[in-house]
Amino acid sequence: MTATKSVARQARVVVLLREMPTSTILVTLVAVLCVAGTIMVGSASEVVSIETYGSAWSILIRQCMWLALGTVVMFVASRMDYRLLRKFARLLVLAAFGGLLLVLVPHLAVQVTGASRWIGFGFFDVQPSEVMKLALAVFGADLVVRREEAGGGERTVIGPVLLLIAGACGLVLLEPDMGTTVVLGCIGLSLLFASGVSFRPVVKAGGAVVVLAVLASLADPYRRQRLLSFFDPGAHASGSGYQVVQSLIGLGSGHIFGVGLGNGTEKWGFLPNPHSDFIFSVIGQELGLVGTGVILALLGALCWFGLRAASRAPDRFGGLLGVAIVVWFAIETIINVGAVIGLLPVTGIPLPFISYGGSSLVLTMAGAGVLVSIARSEQVRERHVPPRLAELRSG
Repeated sequence: MTATKSVARQARVVVLLREMPTSTILVTLVAVLCVAGTIMVGSASEVVSIETYGSAWSILIRQCMWLALGTVVMFVASRMDYRLLRKFARLLVLAAFGGLLLVLVPHLAVQVTGASRWIGFGFFDVQPSEVMKLALAVFGADLVVRREEAGGGERTVIGPVLLLIAGACGLVLLEPDMGTTVVLGCIGLSLLFASGVSFRPVVKAGGAVVVLAVLASLADPYRRQRLLSFFDPGAHASGSGYQVVQSLIGLGSGHIFGVGLGNGTEKWGFLPNPHSDFIFSVIGQELGLVGTGVILALLGALCWFGLRAASRAPDRFGGLLGVAIVVWFAIETIINVGAVIGLLPVTGIPLPFISYGGSSLVLTMAGAGVLVSIARSEQVRERHVPPRLAELRSG
């Protein structure tokens, strides 16, 4: 009898999720992730915040400010018809390319650990590569649709998209920022894959991107050390493999339920960037396997329902744009978690909605807002279905 009730309860949950508007589910998932991220940033940043700003609350306050801005941006993006983005696609991508060029100008960009990735505006630092993620998704989807509407062949789609990917990745790689280069490449290739072009050219392009990424990593001494430490972090525990070793220690010490929120020890100067790149390790130590599993489940659900929104989009542009945004979130999650658990090289990619971030958090929430807008169009379309047609569908 208990098993029967459990199955019935699960069936009701499935039916509820099927009937619930996708936009509502997406907003709920983003809200839960942001709350969890803010709590963990506050816990993970105490020591770093005291050392940097003299107060245990400074980084948390900054995170809350960025989150407030991101919430406004997400709300505006979700209430706006995503089709209007096509009118601003060229302007958005030009602004992104302009920003990527500006960060390469000496004495103009803000340099951190030898990388020029930010443009400073007083208290706020903008990272143009984050803008490029959204710009590439919007302009790439618009480009594919325009070429298809013009009746061009596959070459008229593949060639321009590959040039767009090459330009964006090339400039980001010069900063240097290998992680974001990979993310941009995946966003662009996902547009080609979703557009339905021949699979062979996409595979060749993807293979070329991988080869170039490996060559670029081997050419730069700093990236080469990171790549070599990835294969054997223990052998480089006092150097380039230190972050991964400490990350694994933190994850392992959390066991199933963790040592308790705020009781982690790795953030006390042992683990670099505990509130940003390696916050997943802090989650594992303080909340255990259960906590990390919940975060991954929430991010996985966000991607799943994001794909549902893309598949139900009323037009080609919305479907392609939705796929690109989902791939953006998914690949960042894979790269971040993969680096934290030692399965991928460390590249400095944040965990979406969880890691501390300024422009990265705001732009990620902007992407989520666009995804919600696509999902809302599904509701509008269904709301205007004639009664007789609705009866035929249900029958």
